[in-house]
Formats: sequence, structure tokens, C-alpha cells
Amino acid sequence: MDPTSVYEALLLGIHAFYEYQVTLQRFIRARVGLARVGVQTPGPAGAVASIPQGGAVDDPGGDLDTPRRPVRARRRRRRRFWVKPWVSSDRRLQFGAFDNLLEELRLDDSQAFVNFIRLPMEIFDELLHRVTPLIEKQVTNYRRPISPGLRLATTLRHMASGDKYPSLLYNFRVSKASLCNIVPEVCQAIVTVLADEVIAAPTTPEAWRSIADDFHQKWNVPHACGALDGKHVRIHKPANSGSTYFNYKGYFSIVLMALVDAQYRFIWVDTGGDGSMSDAQIYNSSELCELLNSGGLGLPPPEPLPNTHDVDMPYFLLADDAFALRPFLMKPYATRFMDHDTRIANYRISRGRRVVENAFGILAQRNQLPQTTILQKPDNVRIIINAMVCLHNLLRIKFPTMNLTMVDRDDDNVPGAGSVERGAEVLDGLQPRPGNFNHKDAKAQRDYLKDYFNSPAGSVEWQDRMV
Repeated sequence: MDPTSVYEALLLGIHAFYEYQVTLQRFIRARVGLARVGVQTPGPAGAVASIPQGGAVDDPGGDLDTPRRPVRARRRRRRRFWVKPWVSSDRRLQFGAFDNLLEELRLDDSQAFVNFIRLPMEIFDELLHRVTPLIEKQVTNYRRPISPGLRLATTLRHMASGDKYPSLLYNFRVSKASLCNIVPEVCQAIVTVLADEVIAAPTTPEAWRSIADDFHQKWNVPHACGALDGKHVRIHKPANSGSTYFNYKGYFSIVLMALVDAQYRFIWVDTGGDGSMSDAQIYNSSELCELLNSGGLGLPPPEPLPNTHDVDMPYFLLADDAFALRPFLMKPYATRFMDHDTRIANYRISRGRRVVENAFGILAQRNQLPQTTILQKPDNVRIIINAMVCLHNLLRIKFPTMNLTMVDRDDDNVPGAGSVERGAEVLDGLQPRPGNFNHKDAKAQRDYLKDYFNSPAGSVEWQDRMV
């Protein structure tokens, strides 16, 4: 037989094989009722045949004569309980901490009540009354919702103790799934009802001047309108975030940037910074920096310092070395090669600047959550921090002397501004030019402050023993 005849016979055989496969697959699909799914595959000598894929045959290389049943979705197993019996509303009412322990503390030990949720009873009741319309759920015939009081108590306990959701589950008998929704929702309600009332930055020169007078009376730094700094709040690494939240300290965080007055109250906060951002980077992109640069913050016009008459000194904020020196932003000198006068100036500026550190300390001691790793999404962490700041300011307004033992002191016998030696001497020398925001004028202004702190007009009698 010649090669041509062999080749033609081979082509006919291959073509017949493909036709047989097509016919068999049509028969199988007709039996199991599956839709036809196929691809076009070139056959021999330009012939085209349809080769089905998938369908009822899981393995195309298997036995095609034995059709298999289609794979059905696995039926979801029926749950034994909608809510576990020990987390039910009846057991919660009978054994939960809110309806039993808190009521017992309310009747027998008010101080323990404060220690448990970090709020006095009257403040807790007032706050509950204000947030109830925002967190209360509708009562239906299906089941009873978690009460607003329990929602608020679990959230406050979470912030006060830093307890994780499993711990709150066993104490308050509220499921973790419910807590994941309750905590951010209640914190957002707290911010909504309190933020405009307790965190309000001054907008008039008179209000800023009042803050400056407090800094002068309590911390002996005239013309200071606030202390600025940032605090890293440790969080769990968010998914697919890379190094966005990884800070220079070696952990993941978001940054709380805050401006604090002389009474440890937050007058401006920004929680939008990620851990990888520096304090200066967050500040430079903030609204506060924009207002300071444009002069729209409402600071008082430049005036002479106390006991002086010839040089107008601008009002300013206090910060540390992370920020750039500006006429409206004073910071200590570099710590190398300092003489006695420079050490005095650094001590006086730092004494006023550390107010913001004390405020962070009070916030973290009252609420232990910032001292742990917060296992929340970054957006929820920001809401929680804003809620803690609102509660901090609320207590500072209503109870100004609370938690003063948490601040650092350099000497219990250090007097206030009454110890300033009143002299009639007028400082001569550098005269800063307000309105010019370059670094040179800022240095001249800081040098003027150094001379003032070391002169009879601005010195205090105990400053020499502090350096």
C-alpha cells in the first residue's frame, strides 16, 4: 500500500473518532440535562470538531461511557442554637456584669464604679442619656436588642481596661460578633454628641489670650498658646498594608497629633496620620499648619512680654525638635554646646511643652487601651481614640483636679508665676519682626526669649537649680 493511501486512511480514522466523541457527549448531556459547553479544536487536514469540556464528566480522560452526576453544592448544616444559651438575653440579665456587678457597685461602692468604667456615675448617666437615641435598637417580636446601657458600659470597659473581646464576652455575655459592631458604633456616637462641645479650638484673639495667660500663670511661659506633639498608638498590622503603618520604633501604629492647653485639655486633634509618617509630615499636611501659615488661626497680635515695653513678641505654640522653628512655633535649642543661659531657656520652654506629654499620660492611664495593641481596623481605631479624647476633655472640664497625680513634676516646692522678679528693666537687643515667617526671624525670636528668661524681667528664682 502506498504512503498516500495510508495517510488518507489515517485521516478518515481520526475524523471518525472525533465524530464518535461528539455524538457520545451529546448523549451524555441529554441524559443529565446539562447545557452544552464546547471549544473548537482543529481536526486533521483542516477539519474542525467540537470537543466538550466539563459538564457531567469530571475527568475527560476517564470512562466516557459511565456518566456521573453533577456536583451539587453542599447543604449548609443547620445550627443548633441561634444564640448560645449562656449568652442569651435571659442569662445576660441574670448573670451579666452590667445588670449585676455594676448595679451592686452603684449601690455599695461608687469609687469602684468609677474604677470599673473610668466615669463617675452622674457622668455615665448623663452620657447614656445623650447617646441613647444614636445607639438604641428597635424592639421586635423576633428578639430583644442589647440595651443602650449595656452597649455603653461594654465600650467604656473596653477602653478603660484594654480587655479584648473574648474577655468582654465572658464578663458581659455579649457575643464577639455583636461587640465588633457595638464598640465602633458607640464611640462614633460619643464623638457626635461631645466633640463640638468639648474639643473646640479658639477662634478669637481673646480666647487664645486666655490660654496664654494660663500658660504664664501655671508654667511661666508667656505668649504660649498651646503645646503640640504626636503620640503613636500601637495597632495590629492591617491586611495588605505593607509598611504604611510601621513606625521608626519598630511596631505598627497610627499617630495622634494634638494641641493641648495649660489645663491638659485637647483643643485640636488629628488622628489621620499613619505610623510611617513623621510628626512634622503630619503637621505640615494638617489644617492647623495651613491656618498658622496664612494667619487665619486668630492668634492675638504681637505684644510686649510681661514687664517689658519696647519689643512686640508674637504669640506662639510650643513643640519639640521634630518640628521646624517658626515665629509661631517655638522649640528648645539643640542640646550640644549649651551655655548656662541656653540651658535655662531650654528648661523654661520644655517646662511648658511637656504639658502635651502629661495630657497623653493622663489619657493613657485613664484608658488602658492605648497601652495595648489594638486589634481593630485603622478607621475604627481612629474613632476609638477620638472618643477617648472627648471623654478626657469632658472630665477635665467637669473635674479639673482629677488625675493630677499622673503628671510629672520637677519640684513640689516650685512656685508659679508669682515668683517672677518684677523689674523695670527693658530688654535691649534682638527685635523679631512679626509677620515674616522665615527661619532667621524665628531664631531671633527664640534668642529674645532666652534673654528674657535670663533677665530680671522674666526669670524665676528657682530656675538655676533645675539645670
